[in-house]
Amino acid sequence: MIGVILSSIATFFDEISSSIGKNKVNNHEESAYTMGFLCLIWGAIFFFVIGLLKGGEFYFSLASLPTFSIRAFLEIIQMHISVLAVVKADRTTFNFIRVGTLPLLFIVDLLMGYAIDPKQMLGIGIIILAFIIILLSHKFGKKGFGLVLFTAINAVATISLYKYDITNFNSVEAEQGIIYAILIIYFFIVAHYVAKENPLRFLKKPIFFTQSITQGIGGVIESFAYSFGPASIILAAKRSSAILWSTLSGNFYFKEKHILFKLFLFVFLTAGIILLVL
Repeated sequence: MIGVILSSIATFFDEISSSIGKNKVNNHEESAYTMGFLCLIWGAIFFFVIGLLKGGEFYFSLASLPTFSIRAFLEIIQMHISVLAVVKADRTTFNFIRVGTLPLLFIVDLLMGYAIDPKQMLGIGIIILAFIIILLSHKFGKKGFGLVLFTAINAVATISLYKYDITNFNSVEAEQGIIYAILIIYFFIVAHYVAKENPLRFLKKPIFFTQSITQGIGGVIESFAYSFGPASIILAAKRSSAILWSTLSGNFYFKEKHILFKLFLFVFLTAGIILLVL
């Protein structure tokens, strides 16, 4: 239950950051690459500071290099496509489609030996049904659909590798801190050479600082949430709460339509989540 609560809090901060970033990129006030950099910088700082304060808790095993290297490569692709998807897709489309990660990750959890009882299996069934309704509905914008779908599928690999590494080799702080550092370097280089921007200068402006710090807080909280339960259950809580926040921001901030239908689907998905965590 602790992991579910942490995950839900994390998505609230993520939504604030994503909404600001989407608005600013669409208004040509920053590039998607600078958005990616700003989303990562504070998370990296938080992880390294927490690791230093906890002393011996910051550890990285060289034995994790095979899985860690694969994860680092996939995370670069995941983050690059994700920032493009955030910008192009409707907020509700982005988070509803990403529900597709859940049934795939559920299979991975079973293979990793987690015990899933009948109620949890029913919960997964409800989530799959909701996903089918989403795919068949005409009330969701299809712009950026392919990008979002890719991130939903690729997340199965990145989350599974992350869970494997922190279970068998590395501390959360070391695993995530180093991954964030790699991603920061990538986005800084791309923003500098492709978009001709210096992402660090954006941190001087309050709105971009807010965009950056809220994403950092959300990322740190989410990373620790995975320490409290199976990846499929934590991600289920993340996806469902993200839908609620994005539905609200999509309606009130981006003027998206069909809020009642989307809230109905949110309630339907929540029923599945409750069955998962009971």
